[in-house]
Amino acid sequence: MKKFYVTTPIYYLNSVPHIGHAYTTLAADIINRYKKQKGEESYFLTGTDEHGANIEKSATNAGVTPQQWTDNMFAKFKEMWTDLDIKYDDIIRTTEPRHEAVVQAIFEKLLKTGDIYKGSYTGKYCMSCEAYLDESELVDGKCPIHKKEPQVISEETYFFKLSAYQDKLLKFYQDNPDFLSPKFRAAEIVNFVKGGLKDLSVSRTKVKWGVTVPSAPNHTIYVWFDALINYISAIGYGKKLGIPGYENYPHDMDNYWPADIHLIGKEIFRFHAVIWPAVLMALGLPLPKKVFAHGWWTVEGEKMSKSLGNFIDPRDITAKYGVEPLRYFIFREVPFGGDGDFSIEQFKKRFNSDLANDLGNLLSRVLNMAAKNIGTIPETFESESTLLKEAQRINAEYDKQMEELAFDKALDLAWGLIGKMNRYIDETKPWALAKTDLEKAKNILLELIFALRYVAAWIAPFMPNTSAEISKRLAAGEIQKYAPLFPRIEEVKK
Repeated sequence: MKKFYVTTPIYYLNSVPHIGHAYTTLAADIINRYKKQKGEESYFLTGTDEHGANIEKSATNAGVTPQQWTDNMFAKFKEMWTDLDIKYDDIIRTTEPRHEAVVQAIFEKLLKTGDIYKGSYTGKYCMSCEAYLDESELVDGKCPIHKKEPQVISEETYFFKLSAYQDKLLKFYQDNPDFLSPKFRAAEIVNFVKGGLKDLSVSRTKVKWGVTVPSAPNHTIYVWFDALINYISAIGYGKKLGIPGYENYPHDMDNYWPADIHLIGKEIFRFHAVIWPAVLMALGLPLPKKVFAHGWWTVEGEKMSKSLGNFIDPRDITAKYGVEPLRYFIFREVPFGGDGDFSIEQFKKRFNSDLANDLGNLLSRVLNMAAKNIGTIPETFESESTLLKEAQRINAEYDKQMEELAFDKALDLAWGLIGKMNRYIDETKPWALAKTDLEKAKNILLELIFALRYVAAWIAPFMPNTSAEISKRLAAGEIQKYAPLFPRIEEVKK
């Protein structure tokens, strides 16, 4: 039975991880947790991109070998994912033999089919992108992403016949409207392909740190051609190709492929929506169901950059305020897919209003009143209450929003019910009602307890430990006293 398969991009190891990397990986973690919570078989792959000229340069500047550099950086990424409670099912490195062998086999396979051929190339090359750029892609003669003038480079190279797949790609986009996501980004890709595709240079003679072409060892395989293959090298394409030594590989590709979602940043949309599908077509493989390109994060209104020194390490936030408030904030604050701005003041406001006041205070109020007036939470509770009917209605809508990756809307639904519960308490005043009609007060409190169980389930993919803690406090049995779920952030007065 095919598993639900979600991937992140593999992160380039020329620098340390920051909140932009964390954003994509947390999104994949949320999807994976949600699917598993629903009882589905789900598989989450992440990884690191470790070849190319920029890795060579970073290693040289640091006085280490490229392998030493990537080993050190890989450890930093892996440590961050652990710190952020990210539960991937596999993490692949492009320097691993299990990946390199598959890349080489694919290259030679496409050479035999004629989809890759030898030639020479002169073009404008952005070292930071590690890509040749067409004149039409430049802005004022510079790379639109890195704002640098590309170098003119001439070299012998192998080409991939990307131009042969122009019409096939356009037909695929038309037949599969969910492939290019979110929908407002689709036109960019369609117009780019309609503008005419040129064959792609897929090898380098001037870059030594990379996967060598077996039939031409003076060539290394272009880092982007190498990198994209991780999505299938990790799940058993080597076994499907019959590469010696892959007979006992633990995965059978047919159980995973095609991928259900490739999550990426918008700056690498073209690689995933044009080059990767064309390579898969050349290999005769199904295409992913969706490539979802999310936006960028700025910090206090400024783009993150080394020169400004404003890269945010998420652990600077989590060390002070906890992991789960950060996981909540970045998916409640901004619609997934658009650009967002990280403001520590806005983070604190959401922490205090949403987590400490709305959710934390609600839980404490309900349990404190229930401890006085009920004492023990029953196993079941039958009620035709409007509140529980609303929770059931929201439950279906929540699933719809999660399937569409509308994480902010899913959380809005949860906090909508939280707001209704707080208003319900203020309107019914169960603490006062208990003095005149204890049975009715008990029913109100039980409605609130069982509605809160829905909330615990809804926030589980985002805040798994918070969800578990709420569920523990609301479990059947004698009600205990607990510390506040989210103590308010109090600013120190100077």
